[in-house]
Amino acid sequence: MMQPADRLLETKEYYFSRKLKEVRSLAIEGHPIINMGIGSPDMPAPDEVVHALKEGLGHPNTHQYQSYIGLPELRDAIAQFYKQHYGVLVNPLSEILPLMGSKEGIMHISMAFLNPGDKVLIPNPGYPTYSAVTKLVEAVPVTYDLDANHQWLPDLEQLSNQDLTDVKIMWINYPHMPTGVNADTSFFKKLIAFAKAHAILIVNDNPYSFVLNDHPTSILNIEGAKEVAIELNSLSKTFNMAGWRVGMVLGDSEYIAHILKVKSNMDSGMFYGIQKGAIAALQMSKEWFEKINLVYKRRRDLIYTLAQKLDCSFTRDGVGMFVWAKLPEGIHAEKFINEILYQKYVFITPGTIFGTQGEGYIRFSLCVTEDQIQEAIDRF
Repeated sequence: MMQPADRLLETKEYYFSRKLKEVRSLAIEGHPIINMGIGSPDMPAPDEVVHALKEGLGHPNTHQYQSYIGLPELRDAIAQFYKQHYGVLVNPLSEILPLMGSKEGIMHISMAFLNPGDKVLIPNPGYPTYSAVTKLVEAVPVTYDLDANHQWLPDLEQLSNQDLTDVKIMWINYPHMPTGVNADTSFFKKLIAFAKAHAILIVNDNPYSFVLNDHPTSILNIEGAKEVAIELNSLSKTFNMAGWRVGMVLGDSEYIAHILKVKSNMDSGMFYGIQKGAIAALQMSKEWFEKINLVYKRRRDLIYTLAQKLDCSFTRDGVGMFVWAKLPEGIHAEKFINEILYQKYVFITPGTIFGTQGEGYIRFSLCVTEDQIQEAIDRF
């Protein structure tokens, strides 16, 4: 058999890809699985979005290759969305690049800016894909620890005392996944100053802005941010469009041009109908956010009850579609969730998949109906 490339030696199959096979096997065997693991919205996309997709199917060019940079109307809609909700002005011609999901953007950005041996600052706990993609492009992941004592924010003073000579990119993700912590303008200002002092490109991964969050924030709203920062965003969580694969990266035109060089060699444009649906989503009124957040709030209250049943401690001021909870002292996350899975048939995510700082924590998804959450409570 042909041997795989060396870059795969340190790259494992994504945790949810592996674990969900196990969960599905239990379901096939007839066990009543309740999946609280993955953050895949279970509610439908807005009717207006589905209607726009269907209308787009009738366009004479719908089945042809599309532009690598997306429809002009889509870029305009993204620009207007950022102006209305974040107070950020971006040029739709040169500072926006639509993506087939922001996960794709993590690879594109890494390929555009990283050489083998370059170092990348990665949050611990944080989204595992940051580290996996860094290794795939043969760069070096350097984790920075986040903890409850520091409100799950980076200790920039401590980082400044490290040797950052070869660091090229720093991944951040606020509102933060998995902890649900938000970052304010004061933190972003300090972060931009840090990036300028050390010549580091900050990438803020920002898909959770509107879920149970009254104050959506973009790092690009900070003066001078475009010099050293770009931002990823997505329609997956905000508009229940995870399977549609619609994301975007925004930033200075020079950064966007570099990313486009990679993207244009890896796909042939986003499907026309999906772009039309995305435009409709970005034009939704604030009533849409209020409507879905009422549902998520009711679910979160029930998750709090379940977490208390499991003797977990947690904060009630988190945002996003997860609840991050601390297990009782001495209990290991993966052992605990496996016991729960096989004894109660409830799947919860262990904090350890997000890094060593996730040991002793578990993460509940809010992408589960109230009836299912109540059933899980009843099982305990």
